Amino acid sequence: MPKTSARLLSLLSLLQARRDWPGALLAERLDVSPRTVRRDVDRLRELGYPIAAVKGPDGGYRLDAGMELPPLLFDDEQAVALAVALQIATTTGAGIEEAAVRALNTVRQVMPARLRRRVDSLRVTAVGWPSTRPAPQVDSAVLMTLSAAVHAREVLRFDYPPGADRDGVPTPPRRVQPHHLVTRGGRWYLVAWDLDRADWRIFRADRISPRIPTGPRFTPRELPGGDVAAFVAGRFRGSAGSGDWPCRGEVILDLPAAVVADHTRDGVVEELGPDRCRLVLGSWSWPGLAAAIGQFDADIEVVGPPELKDAFARLARRYAEAATSPPGTPPPTR
Repeated sequence: MPKTSARLLSLLSLLQARRDWPGALLAERLDVSPRTVRRDVDRLRELGYPIAAVKGPDGGYRLDAGMELPPLLFDDEQAVALAVALQIATTTGAGIEEAAVRALNTVRQVMPARLRRRVDSLRVTAVGWPSTRPAPQVDSAVLMTLSAAVHAREVLRFDYPPGADRDGVPTPPRRVQPHHLVTRGGRWYLVAWDLDRADWRIFRADRISPRIPTGPRFTPRELPGGDVAAFVAGRFRGSAGSGDWPCRGEVILDLPAAVVADHTRDGVVEELGPDRCRLVLGSWSWPGLAAAIGQFDADIEVVGPPELKDAFARLARRYAEAATSPPGTPPPTR
């Protein structure tokens, strides 16, 4: 049987999870007798939690809403989840950043020292925008290990796919100086300096298997550009420097600026007239940029650079060949 304090925490967590709990089901979930559940409910009431008895064939309990609740209790997983959620909320741009910081500080003050240390060691940076795509799950223990290494500035060793080279020889663990734990598009990433490759790397956290213990402490290097959001965005765009797209071009479209702006995430749109606008847009390649601009069903005037004009010409040839080739004809070799 768990200790009384741990059992009370588990009981309170269950009561917060749903409206009504039959007493017998609570006893089963806590692996105690119904009599012990009644005693624990009385203890929580003495602490100030408004727990009402629910009448009925089975009987049960309900945690009522109160104007003044005593300090909240969190188990380890809840503490981690709360810290992650509030830290991400500070970067949403929804106007709640200051409130999220204050909420995290308030909750932190009523946590026991053990949980407070775990929350303090968790540093999360939200980069980019949310995604509706399903994201791989990351073990919270892995996130805590990565964040603790970032916080303590300790060299981290971990296994990372692939696990073997072409000859079947197991690959050695990666050795890195961890700098930031970030979330982008629903995925978790570790930004770190790879000691064996002498370069910055971004690792997917769901593929990391940490090795314990961590290594010696290190003096952090300066991240290129100094801004983790710009650095991560740049790496995903294929740029190793400023964070901007490696390919950027300018065109004039025969469309209203408002129409173009509604379908452009990172572009700059300038109105030139009721049905004409200037668009500056970036992409990871010139053909990719030309294809992105081609989504607009309008006449296009390329302002520059010449690489963008060449990309439009290449795509035009490919599209023309695709439109005139019989089905099943392989594409021409070049």
